[in-house]
Amino acid sequence: MKSSVLLTLAMGVLCSAHIVITYPGWRGNNLITNSTFPYGMQWMFPCGGMGTSRNRTYWPTTGGAVAFQPGWFRGHETAMLYVNMGFGTDGPDLGPKNMSFPMVPPFQVLGPTNGPYPGTVCLPQVPLPRNMEVQPGDLATIQVVELAVHGAALYSCVDIEFVEPGDRRVPEVNETNCFNTTELGFAEAYTITTREPVYNGINGDPAAVNHDQSGAETLARMSWAGWLPILAGSVWAML
Repeated sequence: MKSSVLLTLAMGVLCSAHIVITYPGWRGNNLITNSTFPYGMQWMFPCGGMGTSRNRTYWPTTGGAVAFQPGWFRGHETAMLYVNMGFGTDGPDLGPKNMSFPMVPPFQVLGPTNGPYPGTVCLPQVPLPRNMEVQPGDLATIQVVELAVHGAALYSCVDIEFVEPGDRRVPEVNETNCFNTTELGFAEAYTITTREPVYNGINGDPAAVNHDQSGAETLARMSWAGWLPILAGSVWAML
């Protein structure tokens, strides 16, 4: 009886769970559903309802590994994944002001069925956001976002402190905390243009607007020129 109860509780946790960052760390367990969060905490931007960690994880200034379990609940045969970074402690709750610095291009995770995902995703070397430089001791937050098929987003974060590459305080990366489950597939995100934007009735480059304006001025001049013979004839008839 006891084992049945434990199994039921475990299945309840798994069915309500979303993203779990397994490396380099996690702000904390936000796999919670209660009266305050009837649909779970992880829908809450920017970090799934969790406050900034006071005990940060060390991460190299040259970038490092990020691993996570992308979610267990149904309806996720495919999902879009984003890995972002926010810098500093000038934002809410001594965290970043924003999380708008992408670390990798968005990518798609593919499940074998529409059922719960069976495993984990490992990105062994995630670089810093483009054109960003950091120093040992700088503080930042890594955010993992999972955009579900139904359009809602799930958020999870880990707060880090940068250290020199090779620092012994960086958690070891191994096959137990960073691996890709064979049942999961991946796809690059790309777009195909099906309709060009329109600028003042002209397709294509916004610079074409200038040509459109100059064309309108030409038409205006031509219109005035067309009226000149009529005006001249009217004047002659009055004489």
